[in-house]
Amino acid sequence: MKLKEDINPLLLQVFRSVVWVYSVITFLPWYFFSGAGTNLERARRIKACSISGHPAGPYRAVNSREKLVALVQPGVDTLDKMFEFAARRFPNRDCLGTREVLSEEDELQPNGKVFKKVILGNYNWLTYEEAYNAAKCFGSGLAALNQKPHHNIAVFCETRAEWVIAAQACFMYNFPLVTLYATLGPKAIAHGLNETEVTHIITSKDLLQSRLKAILCDVPRLQYIIVVDIKPTSWSDIPRGITVYNMEGVKELGSKPIQSERLVQPEPSDIAVIMYTSGSTGIPKGVMISHGNLIAGIAGMAERIPNLNETDTYIGYLPLAHVLELSAELVCISHGCRIGYSSPQTLADQVSVVTGDRLKGDTSMLKPTLMASVPEIMDRIYKNVMTKVDEMSKFQKTLFVLAYNYKIEQISKGYSTPLCDRIVFNRVRSLLGGNTRVLLSGGAPLSAATQRFMNVCMCCPVGQGYGLTETCGAGTISEMWDYSTGRVGAPLVCSEITLKDWEEGGYHSTDKPNPRGEILIGGPNVTMGYYKSEGRNHEDFFVDAKGQRWFCTGDIGEFHPDGCLKIIDRKKDLVKLQAGEYVSLGKVEAVLKNCPLIDNICAYANSEESYVISFVVPNHKHLMSLAEQVQIKGTWEELCNNPKMEKEVLRVITEAAVSDKLEKFEIPKKIRLSSEPWTPETGLVTDAFKLKRKELKTHYQEDIERMYGGK
Repeated sequence: MKLKEDINPLLLQVFRSVVWVYSVITFLPWYFFSGAGTNLERARRIKACSISGHPAGPYRAVNSREKLVALVQPGVDTLDKMFEFAARRFPNRDCLGTREVLSEEDELQPNGKVFKKVILGNYNWLTYEEAYNAAKCFGSGLAALNQKPHHNIAVFCETRAEWVIAAQACFMYNFPLVTLYATLGPKAIAHGLNETEVTHIITSKDLLQSRLKAILCDVPRLQYIIVVDIKPTSWSDIPRGITVYNMEGVKELGSKPIQSERLVQPEPSDIAVIMYTSGSTGIPKGVMISHGNLIAGIAGMAERIPNLNETDTYIGYLPLAHVLELSAELVCISHGCRIGYSSPQTLADQVSVVTGDRLKGDTSMLKPTLMASVPEIMDRIYKNVMTKVDEMSKFQKTLFVLAYNYKIEQISKGYSTPLCDRIVFNRVRSLLGGNTRVLLSGGAPLSAATQRFMNVCMCCPVGQGYGLTETCGAGTISEMWDYSTGRVGAPLVCSEITLKDWEEGGYHSTDKPNPRGEILIGGPNVTMGYYKSEGRNHEDFFVDAKGQRWFCTGDIGEFHPDGCLKIIDRKKDLVKLQAGEYVSLGKVEAVLKNCPLIDNICAYANSEESYVISFVVPNHKHLMSLAEQVQIKGTWEELCNNPKMEKEVLRVITEAAVSDKLEKFEIPKKIRLSSEPWTPETGLVTDAFKLKRKELKTHYQEDIERMYGGK
């Protein structure tokens, strides 16, 4: 994972000698004052163990061997109590922040597309007390509009402060909250709303106009639409029988004493959220999550973040309909942190293509200390920075490479590099505001190269986590002083993990050197099951003799001697080829995504065929450069559809696969280049950028037939 050092060997030796002298002089005072020895001991210690003594487990964190943790604070066992506790403890501290919109205008891009340019000002903040009162009024207003306790209500909205206020209102008044991704297709949205029989939905002006209006006639029970935007808008073409309110109007209703209704406080066993999955394997499933489930998940995650307190600032931009973002924000609220809202479009600084003005991104304004991300976004940062490094002068590039490699050596020993951080990596770190102290990665596996890059250039630990909607996003998170790569850490204090033998795949708990098998997660964070899906509940969930719920993940893992888990396969991603070899599609994709020429890749295999094929979204800059090298001319679309270009890209991919030691049968033999990126809007990936294999197969069906010789 070190970068190639293209430098005169004599100069390299001089540099290393200088570094050695500097290290000798500064090591002892730095070692004792920085606490590096303690961090090294923490990184090497046993983090979890099998409480049964059997290699299959169950494995628990060493500090929860006797009993799993289910509460953040004594007596705070529901989400409404948690928010009330935070509002009383931190009444005047900032809670939810939104940037002021100064102006909006359409800006024509050189490619002819129109981009909506938004000029944003400073963050405006609601304190904890103000947010709590807003939620209370909104909940009372919903009750005045005939929303009843234990009756479902939907939220279909972008990530913003109003989403959290609406959610907290529903938690207070015991309205089970149905969450739907903003990028789901019309059929999936209608399916979720009809299955949960909602009469009220909370949404935004943009989503009502662009996604909801078209399906309103397909949701016959719907009676009320609450639009969260402040500016009132008249809706003339809404079907009869549906009334539209804005959020402020509902709050006004709730603030009237005559309308106030007695709160039916939730029990820990009551449903808090019915969270529809992103549908990566078909029709989205509604996961029933109780108040107690979420509280336990929050307790487990919070324990793994060192020194989490009210001075921390979190930036929220991932979909709140995703369990990773919802859990992360609830963790922050439970500890009095402030949450500033953003979006993927406004996260980083931007330069206007017309005026050349530099527009400050949300990270520059907010300077967050905590951030959650998905591997797709971290991969983009990694590739963009490394592309800019390639464009540096020889001196700058050499300095960066030497500093990068030196820091990798140091962090592998548990040491920090304050001088390198200040001189070389400070500018890269400023991409995320400059104050980030913890990055949490979830939603999909993070490649070792990207994780190491974030450790080095962002100057902070990356906590790689593993969890599912069915476990409230809680399962494992690596400790902040553990700089190993490719692992997802030890079980959280709220959960335990067992490995179940999978005969077909050849994974057993008795395997050497490490026990392997299907990951089963148990604990108070394991959810109540799928909504109206008894068959799936019996397949995927079970209750053991002690009354504890377990979820069968379908993922294959192995436990290392220190109690940390590594995800090595997925049952659904394993395909048996014609000759009997098993291919892990996820493994092939994880290896090849490190190739600079690839922005995204989906491996595909058919059991009736003898080889793997792939669909590839190439990196624009690297593909154009390759085309120039091999003298193939054309537009972007023409290059992606050129068979000669496909062969050249396949050659580069094959070289990368061989160097990363993929087996011969795992290396794709044919590929299809895609000129269009896969975004949630295309329906080919989820909001967390997980591949939707079924949709990708349908989309590329003709290419599959061609690559397998059918056409």
